[in-house]
Amino acid sequence: MVRASIVTLLTVVFYSFYCTTSRAQVKLPAIISDNMVVQQQSDVALWGWAQPAEKVTIQASWLSKPVTVTAGTDGKWLTHVKTVKAGGPYSITFKASNVIIVNNVLLGEVWLASGQSNMEFTIGKDPSSSWRTGVVNYPDVIAAADFPAIRMIDVGNKVADEPQLDFSGQWKVCSPKTVDTFSAVAYYYAREIHNATGFPVGIINSTWGGTPAESWTRKEVLENDTDFKVILERYEQQCKDYPAEAEKYKAAYTKWKADTSKNKGGAPREPMGPNSNKSPYKLYNAMIAPLAPYTIKGFIWYQGESNADRAYQYRRLFPALIDSWRKEWNNNKLPFYFIQISPHRSQNAEIREAQLYTYRTVPNTGIVITVDNGDSLDIHPRNKELVGKRLSLWALHNEYGQKKLTYSSPLYRSMKTEGNKIRIQFDFADGLTTKDNVLREFVIAGSDERFVPAQAAIEGNTVVVWSDQVQQPVAVRYDWKNMPTGELYNKAGLPASPFRTDNWKISTQGKN
Repeated sequence: MVRASIVTLLTVVFYSFYCTTSRAQVKLPAIISDNMVVQQQSDVALWGWAQPAEKVTIQASWLSKPVTVTAGTDGKWLTHVKTVKAGGPYSITFKASNVIIVNNVLLGEVWLASGQSNMEFTIGKDPSSSWRTGVVNYPDVIAAADFPAIRMIDVGNKVADEPQLDFSGQWKVCSPKTVDTFSAVAYYYAREIHNATGFPVGIINSTWGGTPAESWTRKEVLENDTDFKVILERYEQQCKDYPAEAEKYKAAYTKWKADTSKNKGGAPREPMGPNSNKSPYKLYNAMIAPLAPYTIKGFIWYQGESNADRAYQYRRLFPALIDSWRKEWNNNKLPFYFIQISPHRSQNAEIREAQLYTYRTVPNTGIVITVDNGDSLDIHPRNKELVGKRLSLWALHNEYGQKKLTYSSPLYRSMKTEGNKIRIQFDFADGLTTKDNVLREFVIAGSDERFVPAQAAIEGNTVVVWSDQVQQPVAVRYDWKNMPTGELYNKAGLPASPFRTDNWKISTQGKN
């Protein structure tokens, strides 16, 4: 009995000692780990946890002197370390009551890639997925992907009610053994920057297919705007209804699965619930908030498909997201480059206009036009190399000094009525041309708002549009449909964005 008591006492003492020492140990977030890429020539944020008031000493191997920081009463600590020009590999040593050495660190360029499935789409084919079909010629792409200076970390898919401090994930060095799971757009983007500059490139890949912009937006942003508050109110009601709706869904799904007929149709849609990846703000909490201290060069974004039915609202929601992210990183000039949605039968012209509107109204953004890279039956075009290359043009011009590079597609700027014709002016219109010397996708209307097919001709860096059916034209639209074809290009081979010159009411206006 005495022996048992002594054993019990020793166990308690050991457990208490173990808990105390484990609490005292310095700990690091997942993003600060082996193979990481750290932004060059900056004051980069490093952070973690330790015992309250514990001193943490940080020695970066590129610096001669260590940096010391003291954990707060909550055990958190954060400091900044200066970095030198691109290079490596280096190491970073964190020392408190224990020592952690982070190895194979490169100094280079760090970009955060986010959005839904077209950014999540991987280089290799995933046999367990119906849509991760791999990029064009993916076996050859994988075999050639020997770029040890390109690194990527995937942020684990997760929803959270409150902002999180960490996530699950690890940095991977790009090689034929690892690249198959890399975001394809982000890989091609990183490869172009690396090849052009020689800099190491790190990509933080925080993506989840089928997710709307509000899922990636901070809750306070939605709460404090009347136009967005309805999103939260609708979600709250959906969560209240979820138990009953979930039962209906299970019954409908069971019936659908048992149906062996040829005309069974698609599977029933699962109702929105508290753990849905479409929940507003919860992906921001779990997959963006933990990243915010990490020093980055900028953002790349491919999303919008899930907001197409509320495209007019997206004209304000997307800029609000960009603004809030920049505030999280305490830098309102961080570049934010994004892809305009590719043609698909489900993707209306209005979502592309909302994205073009965002580029026009939000500073330090760039838009990639992909009207020549669509598939009416597959919302995930496999030619991600085209997308990644065009995306890199914005960064190479704006961030990496290639000022002579043509980096943008022709973008509508203004119109001028000339008798029974309208002349369209563009930005980035140097050397306007067509594939087959014919422009079929322009339509024109008078004050009756009735559009008819128009004739169009390139004159220098402008396009003149007219129709014998409209003697007093007031408006022109180009490629204004779900499946635009991309007829008009500049000399760099970049296709013009769809556009309209009018401000007449459109179908998604008023939908929220």
